[in-house]
Amino acid sequence: MPKISETTLEIDMTALEHNYRFLRSRLHPKTKFLAVVKAYAYGSDAVQIATRLEALGVDYFAVAYVKEGIALRKAGLQKPILVLHPQHLNFDALIKNCLEPSIYSPKVLREFLEAAKRNEQKEYPVHLKFNTGLNRLGFHEKEIEGIVKSLEGRKELKVASVFSHLAASEDMKEQDFTERQIASFSKIAGLVTKKLGYSPFKHLLNTSGILNYPKAQFDMVRSGIGLYGFGNDIKIDAEFEPVVTLKTIISQIHHIAPNESVGYNRAFSSKGVTVTATLPLGHADGIGRQYGNGKAWVNVNGKMAPIIGNVCMDMIMIDVTGIACKEGDEVIVFGKKPTAEEFAAYANTISYELITGLSQRVTRILKGL
Repeated sequence: MPKISETTLEIDMTALEHNYRFLRSRLHPKTKFLAVVKAYAYGSDAVQIATRLEALGVDYFAVAYVKEGIALRKAGLQKPILVLHPQHLNFDALIKNCLEPSIYSPKVLREFLEAAKRNEQKEYPVHLKFNTGLNRLGFHEKEIEGIVKSLEGRKELKVASVFSHLAASEDMKEQDFTERQIASFSKIAGLVTKKLGYSPFKHLLNTSGILNYPKAQFDMVRSGIGLYGFGNDIKIDAEFEPVVTLKTIISQIHHIAPNESVGYNRAFSSKGVTVTATLPLGHADGIGRQYGNGKAWVNVNGKMAPIIGNVCMDMIMIDVTGIACKEGDEVIVFGKKPTAEEFAAYANTISYELITGLSQRVTRILKGL
């Protein structure tokens, strides 16, 4: 890659392909693969990521909201797109763009039936989500009779799939709970199939589920974070490659005398002669104030430099005392060293929050096309 001249998020398509093929290798050949590309494909670039994955052969995509699915359709993506949390206001647009809704409550089912009728649809594909223990969204088992009754004699909809979501598939201390979820879902899927009189396909596993509970892959699996390089386990993370690397540059270097302060509220005070570097990114770019004051470190020419003082909106100061560097040099905020998981841990959070919170004002650059 050429030398950068501004804060940049490098998106490695070769790493994406590696992660996809690794996850595929853990599945039965006939198991379908749904790629989760919500939240700008976990903070990267949803259109570019989805385009590459479609070419690699994924079967489905998932997004959180209707507008995310519309953006993919406008970019020419053809694969089915499941909308995980659609809102009533957007049902007409959802249908117009051939998106497929998650139906998770009697209210949503009634409202989408009305929208399908209004738009003169026949056998429009929907996906029934059941709550098996996450207690976030989803029908309960006792509501199956009502679902089937609502669909009787109605030609507008057809159930494409039945699915649920595991709550703790990455935590093997919660194996008993996860096994109960799997058993509950298996029972629910069987009852729905029996009541409907036809067989929707079934999916339950997320990334950690694929890795830890392969026996429960059913007809399709869903992967989000794994595609982007993280498996929620140190041993498995070694099998993945990080897709995104956040880089920036040194804007200015200062030599700080003893007892001088740096940044807002004089949060850092030098104990001796200190060399600092100012970087052009801050909490408006997704690196929050919780990373300041010595909690997080960045990579400067292979050496780790702590963030000092308070993180500003558009700038961060780091301590480069003893590190050979100059203005214009590249700085790796996270990528391979430190990884996004390691950087997030500095602030007691997770890679998901860090990478999805990256501002869209950060320039995206594609690598490995």
